Amino acid sequence: MDSEKMFDASLYNITVRKGNFDGEVFFEAKVKELPDVAEYAETYEEAYLLAIDTIETTAEALAEQGKVMPAPILENDDFSGRVTLRMPKSMHAALSSWSESEDISLNQLLVNCLAFNLGEQFGVSRTIHSIKSSIGSLNQTDYMHLESQPRRTNKVVPIKPIVLNENVMENRYYGS
Repeated sequence: MDSEKMFDASLYNITVRKGNFDGEVFFEAKVKELPDVAEYAETYEEAYLLAIDTIETTAEALAEQGKVMPAPILENDDFSGRVTLRMPKSMHAALSSWSESEDISLNQLLVNCLAFNLGEQFGVSRTIHSIKSSIGSLNQTDYMHLESQPRRTNKVVPIKPIVLNENVMENRYYGS
């Protein structure tokens, strides 16, 4: 089967929004997998079709150069966004105290911590993907050492003192 027939630009994540750009109202189409792509048109459909055309043109150009085209990011609808989390009581108390000091819910604190870590990892992955795309003509084994490895940090985060009762206060530190 021909590789052109197998390529489907519509699998890519395209967002189209209406906005004011340089004083004029246009529809802007962006492609999640190709962050440098932005197409502008007078209608939603035109902007979407321009993005599809740009994806196809980019795929052809990268193939001609022997480079790797980023794969579509497939969204998974199997997740509800709800997780039950078990942790030691002392960690729960420390995190609860921290969230109170920030004047946010414990849930929001945990989401913020996870988002920060995920953002850090995603940034590393995007950088590696960008490097791989620019070296696309090399054999994959030539740059496998660039793969993201789990990093262990030795950060110790002081947590506010926990009041165990009126006369006893305890400082807790968590780190890895």
